[in-house]
Amino acid sequence: MKKKHKKRQKHNMDLSILVPLYNEEESLKELLSWIRRVVDPLDLAYEVVFVDDGSSDTSWKVVEALKEANDMVRGIRFRRNYGKSAALYCGFEAAKGDVVITMDADLQDSPDEVPELVKMIREQDFHIVSGWKKKRYDPLGKTLPSKIFNRTVRWVSGIKLHDFNCGLKAYKNEVVKNIEVYGEMHRYIPLIAKQAGFDRIGEKVVQHQERKYGVTKFGIERTIKGFLDLLSVTFISKFGKRPMHLFGALGTLMFMLGLGSSLYLGMKKLLYVFYYKLSAPLIADSPYFYIALACMVIGTQLFLAGFLGELVSRNGSERNNYHISETID
Repeated sequence: MKKKHKKRQKHNMDLSILVPLYNEEESLKELLSWIRRVVDPLDLAYEVVFVDDGSSDTSWKVVEALKEANDMVRGIRFRRNYGKSAALYCGFEAAKGDVVITMDADLQDSPDEVPELVKMIREQDFHIVSGWKKKRYDPLGKTLPSKIFNRTVRWVSGIKLHDFNCGLKAYKNEVVKNIEVYGEMHRYIPLIAKQAGFDRIGEKVVQHQERKYGVTKFGIERTIKGFLDLLSVTFISKFGKRPMHLFGALGTLMFMLGLGSSLYLGMKKLLYVFYYKLSAPLIADSPYFYIALACMVIGTQLFLAGFLGELVSRNGSERNNYHISETID
């Protein structure tokens, strides 16, 4: 018999639980049962959105079966594997809840945290609440790079979170509708949100469960990609709309350094010849001449790169795309 999900009839959905997944057929039914056991007593209108990131197992068939038995379930299926950021992006677009919670499908994120996360968003007015897996059940090869990564991101971003990689996070709906997550940027959602003006970011210590089924989908390449993405998102946020401020400044500095060095070598030669009446070696015989020449060439190229970047930025469709929270007419 099909189970009917009782919920209040409201114009807006109270809660969306977004679950990106990839080859997690064993855990999905248990995860939904756990979510229902926790959320049903809260008297919230809610939905559970499973985003199948191109699974090669029977995960999608499991999602279809869950939908047949539970009317709060929704599903999105990719034709191929695009990555977690793509799954979150599409899930964010589909989410209807005033509060949006993301969690991994492998049962390592505990649905028992949902009530407190909802409360922090609603009552403490956070834009984002990020989970912190203070006690982890992962091997050292995964936890050590994660600690180094998180410390680096804290230093670069200025956001005092302990666990940027934690999949268990809660958001206000307006946050997920006004940020763009792409590539491998899902681990930097707090940073992307802060740059969009959503700076009330909280943190909650959450339970971390041992993996019950399957194997982890992330390897050492995740850490490498993470640092590269950090450089990318930091650069884009600071200089995406004004590349001339970076490349132009560096180019001018390099060119002036090279020009100053060349003038010094030239003045030194003239001083030897006309003042001291001594023969001086050719300027081109000095290695410093070629260093100065290289500085001028590199400086010119950097300046031109900034100029071209400025032209592209000024003609881009995102040139005047600004987030407006409210207006008064």
